[in-house]
Amino acid sequence: MKTIKGPAIFLAQFISDQPPFNSLASICEWAGGLGYKGVQLPTLDNRFIDLQKAAESQTYADEVKGTVQAAGLEITELSTHLQGQLVAVNPVYDSLFDGFAPAALRGNPKARQEWAVQQLKYAAKASQNLGLTAHATFSGALLWPMVYPWPQRPAGLVDTGFDELARRWLPILQTFDECGVDVCYETHPGEDLHDGISYELFLDKVQHHPRACLLYDPSHFVIQCLDYLEYIDIYHERIRAFHVKDAEFNPTGRQGVYGGYQSWANRAGRFRSLGDGQVDFKAIFSKMAQYDFPGWAVLEWECALKHPEDGAREGATFIRDHIIHVTDKAFDDFAAAGTDKAHNKSLLGL
Repeated sequence: MKTIKGPAIFLAQFISDQPPFNSLASICEWAGGLGYKGVQLPTLDNRFIDLQKAAESQTYADEVKGTVQAAGLEITELSTHLQGQLVAVNPVYDSLFDGFAPAALRGNPKARQEWAVQQLKYAAKASQNLGLTAHATFSGALLWPMVYPWPQRPAGLVDTGFDELARRWLPILQTFDECGVDVCYETHPGEDLHDGISYELFLDKVQHHPRACLLYDPSHFVIQCLDYLEYIDIYHERIRAFHVKDAEFNPTGRQGVYGGYQSWANRAGRFRSLGDGQVDFKAIFSKMAQYDFPGWAVLEWECALKHPEDGAREGATFIRDHIIHVTDKAFDDFAAAGTDKAHNKSLLGL
């Protein structure tokens, strides 16, 4: 068995124009001071990493790694959640997602999608240059507006949508394969890959590509009322990244899963800081240890109520206390009796 690495923190929700959150060196020093051992880096802010440069220059990649290591940390994964979203966008969301792309590409879905694909390919090579083996992203979504449709979906629509999603992702998966890096899709409402069934549909379309892996985040499954523990039993061989994020689901006589168009603070399902929600992290960390999860436990802070810096401070301790330092012994070794093949046969009457 393997001991999970951590605690680590996803920096996306903490970056700002105010110190210490406005440069890679200072935000890493802040994270290290809280007890974190690793950082997951978003890749759209050049103050923290220039993705193209990290892909094309080993020297620059080494400098980025050195800045992180100077704070006593490691890079756990790069993240292209926003770029991955733009690999596949249903036209109904074009204007809403334009903000994820450079200003020059807004209003041009074709150019925006081509840019996103190139960003993912840069991320593959940058990850290789940084010595990383896993990458965090979203799948994007062509079908999400049809997730609970009225009128009903036309026959064949889902199949057509996943055919196209696979067509767009296969060249990206191949680039990641050439670089020795797993693509870890965060299964998330709003994405075509939002639960186990949708992931399996995609996996079939990409011929069970060995790099089409998963980022496990139980918070999204609490809000979907999905069994997040059995999910690990089913998909553990494909889970290569792990967001430690809490959530709660408190339905009422007025609202349930869909939330009644309410703000995050007023929804039945909402994200919470670690320990404030309903996720059974003791069971999750036990399963991760049981199945030899090879990666990092990474805090993703999103809470409808608590201040982010409080969530970050508490999260480091929470993750550290939940990581299981796995044993190399069986609990009943003390009672073992030396035997041999002949003795074993005699015990069986052979």
